[in-house]
Amino acid sequence: MEAGYPVSILFGVVLNDAPLEIHVDQRFTLTEPFLIVPERLTPYEADLKHAHGENTAEALAEPLVIRRGLEIDDKVLLLRIQGGQQFIVLDRW
Repeated sequence: MEAGYPVSILFGVVLNDAPLEIHVDQRFTLTEPFLIVPERLTPYEADLKHAHGENTAEALAEPLVIRRGLEIDDKVLLLRIQGGQQFIVLDRW
């Protein structure tokens, strides 16, 4: 029986990004302890602030967004791991 349904595919919407909460299929809400979020869905910014000399203005004053994390209202695809206690956030769409 356990081998019959090793994973389930679910759809959700991000309700809150810090702490992360995802509402699934209009049935229940998952909080961070139940979610596995891959690195590609986590925020990453690089601070490239610099100046080209004493008399020049600062360049790239704002951090450069390399990868944005999950944000409120993002639609996500989830995989429920067998047993239903952990959910992998596969991707956003």
